[in-house]
Amino acid sequence: MTGSGLVAPDRAAGAAELEQLRRLRLAALVEGVTLVLLVLVAVPAKHLFGVPALTKVMGPVHGLAFVGYVWMLLATVSGGSWRPGEILRLMTAAFVPFGALHSTRLLRRKEAALAAVSSEEA
Repeated sequence: MTGSGLVAPDRAAGAAELEQLRRLRLAALVEGVTLVLLVLVAVPAKHLFGVPALTKVMGPVHGLAFVGYVWMLLATVSGGSWRPGEILRLMTAAFVPFGALHSTRLLRRKEAALAAVSSEEA
């Protein structure tokens, strides 16, 4: 805080970036869970047991989660300090069942690094 009671701009930016990373990690988890449910539960139920209702529900739910994840990813990486390989890894993981686990590990490491930098500046 500065003498006027306001948060310093650089610390506020770091806190905002950290919060954005947390939101992206949550979006990755939601997208990953819906993909796993769609691919490993709904699609087999449709083709093996003749229950198409699950894909009719999970398909649009996953589609919305995927679009939300991509939107959040673009919003997060547009802030800079992202290597192209990291962006590609986060995008590719969205197409692979259980890929969200890899994404969340990368995002947690970025969160930890950002939090360490923020605490050093304080």
